[in-house]
Amino acid sequence: MAYDRRELAAVFVGGALGAFSRAAFETLAAPDPGRWPWPTFVVNIVGAFLLGYFTTRLLERLPLSSYRRPLLGTGLCGGLTTFSTMQVETISMIEHGHYALAVGYTAGSISAGLVAVYVATMLVRRVRVLR
Repeated sequence: MAYDRRELAAVFVGGALGAFSRAAFETLAAPDPGRWPWPTFVVNIVGAFLLGYFTTRLLERLPLSSYRRPLLGTGLCGGLTTFSTMQVETISMIEHGHYALAVGYTAGSISAGLVAVYVATMLVRRVRVLR
């Protein structure tokens, strides 16, 4: 199986930028199982919005490119968002008896993420295509 080294490089560069951005943002607040984990929530919602925007724009508005989607979608958004951290935070809430917070955080994260993707997609589609 042959790999496209430029595509892998695009994923690597995008992932590094996304992970660096998330790590920088996450340093703003230490995790506390009794409070809403805003840094993780915000990066996940921003990442969902960006993924909706990039995917719709790249597939429906721009010429086909072999490297934009791996760079921006897989790399940047994949490195920025953190489902695993959300899960660890949720488990910590449950272990500390904050059941309502855990359910609210999980439901809120999924719901807000879906809304963010929808809004981004609709914004891209509302912009008139110049020909």
